[in-house]
Amino acid sequence: MAIKTRILKRIAQTDFAQGAIQDQADLSAFKERPTPRIILGVSAILISYVIGWPAVSALGALSIYCKEPLLVAVGGPVTYGLSHLMFLAGMYLAGAKYTKIFLRWAIRMAVEKLNP
Repeated sequence: MAIKTRILKRIAQTDFAQGAIQDQADLSAFKERPTPRIILGVSAILISYVIGWPAVSALGALSIYCKEPLLVAVGGPVTYGLSHLMFLAGMYLAGAKYTKIFLRWAIRMAVEKLNP
């Protein structure tokens, strides 16, 4: 038995997957207009990606150009830490509601389509 099939069968046995299948979990909640808090949270997550590795890479290039290795040695971890905090703040603001809705739908689809 392929490992993918075994993993899928194991997931299908969980209460989460059984509930998703039983409730016919769908993505209808995404049709609702998002609240300002959710928009702010998703925006913070997107900004965190911009200030993550791209900013650290830019600091690296700048440190090479200026011949100041401490610029990236100190600024890199600080910038990446700031990016991580921004991501966490975005996740907090956006909440787990939409993540749970999407995961229930994805699990239901995977189990129904891939389970023979």
